[in-house]
Amino acid sequence: MAKRTRERGFPAAPEPLPVPVVDNHTHLDHIAAVLPGTAPAGERGDWPPSAADHLDRAAAAGVDRVVQVGCDLPSARWTDALVRQDARVLGAVAIHPNEATLHAGIDEVGPDGLTPEPEERHAVGLDDAVAEIADLAKGNDRIRAIGETGMDLFRTGPRGEQAQRDAFRAHIALAKELGLALQIHDRDAHAQVIEVLLADGAPERTVFHCYSGDAEMARVCAEHGWYLSFAGPVTFKANDHLRAALAVAPRELILLETDAPYLTPHPYRGQPNAPFAAAHTVRDMAAHLGEDLAVLCADISASSERVYGSW
Repeated sequence: MAKRTRERGFPAAPEPLPVPVVDNHTHLDHIAAVLPGTAPAGERGDWPPSAADHLDRAAAAGVDRVVQVGCDLPSARWTDALVRQDARVLGAVAIHPNEATLHAGIDEVGPDGLTPEPEERHAVGLDDAVAEIADLAKGNDRIRAIGETGMDLFRTGPRGEQAQRDAFRAHIALAKELGLALQIHDRDAHAQVIEVLLADGAPERTVFHCYSGDAEMARVCAEHGWYLSFAGPVTFKANDHLRAALAVAPRELILLETDAPYLTPHPYRGQPNAPFAAAHTVRDMAAHLGEDLAVLCADISASSERVYGSW
């Protein structure tokens, strides 16, 4: 039997949404890194597409605004520059939990048996890295969130966990100091993330980026007024727990994202993601909820503005 070739281009263009919606977490600077060197069949225009190209394509699909997330120092600097140039984009900046371990010089063997190579560790210390994030956020009023920060215990042992916890707490304090929203990365760390939020006090606007918990955790988030941002995985057949969480989440706490170029929605899983594909995800969400698509899009956009302000 012939081996199936995976499609390397972007998902199919969706029918435009009846009401515009916000992609509240995307990585425009990462998309080109996962693309082939030459344009796949069916892709038109310059290759790879620029940030402006992606924003134009998203707008045509009804995804008219995005939050660009810079989660390491180069990406945070890139984000700072982009949001000054394009009115469709607001920014979030932070040191990702996996980056935090490298800034902290952690070289332990994680649960997967991997040890960071010496050249992968960052020369800039963790405190200095967080200080630069603070300077970027203070110097640009179009940076509206600190994130993504949190904890990721998928490949992290005890020393790395402590470094992530320290970085998470520093970012929480920074978000509260500046009155900004907080975007949380939570992978295999639900209990630990909630523990830190409750101990330190969560910022007024706290978002679980790419929500990965179940309905019980969604109820905990709702109790504290934390937002749940749903991405492509809510469309995956196996993820009944995410659809159950979506069903119990208060409408005013539901957000939408792509996390592009990652987490592309079904049936395009395995292809590179982009902000326009949020239109596929929100259609699936509306169908699962039995909700009018236009109403859901309008509600998500209103919630996005409550979190990040106006664009």
